[in-house]
Amino acid sequence: MEKLTPEQLYQIIGKNVAKYRKARNLSQLDLSLQMGYKSVSVVSGSEICYNNKHFNLEQLLKISQILEIDLCDFFTPKS
Repeated sequence: MEKLTPEQLYQIIGKNVAKYRKARNLSQLDLSLQMGYKSVSVVSGSEICYNNKHFNLEQLLKISQILEIDLCDFFTPKS
């Protein structure tokens, strides 16, 4: 694997969360609500790394359980 900066890794994770969320036909609001948030700001900002926002491990664990995917899938860059 090539050397990545933390920012590049956050972008990969954000894009993968968006991809798997859309594959499940969930809106950002739907995912946010299932994660226990009342607005889309965490999901929307983290998916695009807006203002250096990114998902933490606890959030990724929740998302993987909601979307029923392996946690490792978030870390795989597009081939």
